[in-house]
Amino acid sequence: MTSNNKLFGLLVPVISVIVGLLAGAVIMLLSGHDPIQGYAALWNGAFGDAYTIGETIRRTTPLILTGLAVAFAFKTGLFNIGAEGQVIVGWLAAVWVGLAIDAPMIVHLPLAIIAGMLAGSLWGFLPGLLKAKLGVHEVIITIMMNYIALFITNEIIRSVLTDQNTTTESIAGTASLASEWLQSITFYSRVHYGILIALLAAFIMWFIIERTTYGYELKSVGHNLHASNYAGMNVSKNIILSMVIGGAFAGLAGAMEGLGTYGTISVMSGFTNLGFDGIAVALLGSNNAIGVVLAAILFGALKEGAGEMPTAAGVPTELVDIIIALIIFFVASSYIIRWVAFRFKKEEK
Repeated sequence: MTSNNKLFGLLVPVISVIVGLLAGAVIMLLSGHDPIQGYAALWNGAFGDAYTIGETIRRTTPLILTGLAVAFAFKTGLFNIGAEGQVIVGWLAAVWVGLAIDAPMIVHLPLAIIAGMLAGSLWGFLPGLLKAKLGVHEVIITIMMNYIALFITNEIIRSVLTDQNTTTESIAGTASLASEWLQSITFYSRVHYGILIALLAAFIMWFIIERTTYGYELKSVGHNLHASNYAGMNVSKNIILSMVIGGAFAGLAGAMEGLGTYGTISVMSGFTNLGFDGIAVALLGSNNAIGVVLAAILFGALKEGAGEMPTAAGVPTELVDIIIALIIFFVASSYIIRWVAFRFKKEEK
């Protein structure tokens, strides 16, 4: 039964992606567009040349990290809706340090990255503390903290980092993740060294979950909180640490945007959606570190390739959002897929 569960755990995301893409093709046909041309344009927009590959990698980088932020909390049975706010404060903290400190790169860049992680951790700590000590539902508090992060960040940009401007100055070169070498081999895309940090973060999550005592306790609390408490595990500590570490991953995603992609931070009229996309990435990746990386690559390719679809095939970019929504719908409805598969297996016997 365990091997069957693992097999279906692998098949459900794959089937969901295939069904989502097929549904997208049907929608294109019904709206009078050629699905072959539409998906060819999507592919070319994501992997057509060195530039688009670089941009796809750049777009994938923060999605890996926000996916890890949500997945890590899921391991303790927590729903980290607050990854969006954690991204924003991490972005702000990293850029702030990148602007305010004058130091060599070996000091400046790690400090800016750590500042982003600490800011995200702090934004995850409060919901974790309220959940662990007072039983406040993490979904409610994290949603509210997303808005707090957005408005506080905008005010700091206007009043502290700039003189009523909407965009800060560029960070010092000593705090930048930009890579002239990577840009030169990708026709000067915005790809940067952050992808290596994101992959390292995925490895760290895998190691913590699968190879440490804390990871075992984390999964135990996620499976059964009361049994874990009866077994002598510190449930409150695990809940708080889970949100803190998840927040660090999300804050790191913000740092990647601030130190790598843009080198600045601007007043935001709305959310970045990186944290919300991370929820979809975590669900598709089955809250597994390797699965999160693969799901982030898929979503990064879909979002980057969508820009080519209107010009090359006349297909609106909103179709990609529909496809992503359908993929997540089928992942969330995985029990239906499992039921059909088990029925099919019984009929074969």
